[in-house]
Amino acid sequence: MSKFKEKLESGKFVITGEIGPPKGVNIEKCLHDAELLRDYVTAINITDLQSAVLRIGSLAVSSKLIERRIEPIFQLTCRDRNRLALQSDLLSAWALGIENVLCLTGDHPTMGDHAEAKPVYDLDSVQLLKAASTLNQGRDMSDHELDSNPNFFLGAVVTPGAEPMEPQIIKMKKKIAVGARFFQTQAIYEPDKFESFINQVKSLNVPVIAGIVILKSAAMAKFMNENVAGITVPEDIINEMSDTPKEDRKKKAAEITARIIRQVKPLCQGVHIMPLGWDELVPEIIKEVEA
Repeated sequence: MSKFKEKLESGKFVITGEIGPPKGVNIEKCLHDAELLRDYVTAINITDLQSAVLRIGSLAVSSKLIERRIEPIFQLTCRDRNRLALQSDLLSAWALGIENVLCLTGDHPTMGDHAEAKPVYDLDSVQLLKAASTLNQGRDMSDHELDSNPNFFLGAVVTPGAEPMEPQIIKMKKKIAVGARFFQTQAIYEPDKFESFINQVKSLNVPVIAGIVILKSAAMAKFMNENVAGITVPEDIINEMSDTPKEDRKKKAAEITARIIRQVKPLCQGVHIMPLGWDELVPEIIKEVEA
């Protein structure tokens, strides 16, 4: 059984990390980043062409982590594949030993480095979850029987900072109804707003893992405020980063991340740290949180 699934189902607090596959075939740094996280997280998300930028696929990197006995969370988006390819990739993932799957819609190609690419979106994230659940039950989307079935631990995403919040909660309920067993959130920087969200979804009885992107600069924070729906970095955090000399920025980023984790830890069942290349900070952050 997936250790990630086992921990969540037993009510334990989990920490997950994230790595992005490279744009090219040199995966050594990617695997090195995973090794940095090995002893500090339960599982590692592998992004699927994040921001619609061409990279090595999440399936290949997830498989490489399995070889190294590091548990992956295979991210799968609807953007680039029709229902045949999505189901095929899911079956391939199970054959490679991958148990955890995070189902996402995926950023539109116009956001990435191949803006002329035609999006597929044959399914949305709710339909993808249903397709994966159906495979778990031994049948495909056309109701044909499988020769042996997988048993994926399925997850989805939610944006606690969205306004209005009601559509997010409605979609959460739909995702749970078709098989979502855990949720990882969009990045949060406002613990009070996150607490309000948690109070509204407690009755759903599904583990929520709070997402936190490590801030690299005040400029990055301002960019997210202006361009990423549902994320708000408070002015006081932006000022903290602005007032920090460049050589001390990593230390400040770790300090801010650890502080937010301590604030949200009593509210949820885990945190998902997105280091965006600053993977070496994750051990320091976790040690500070647990001190």
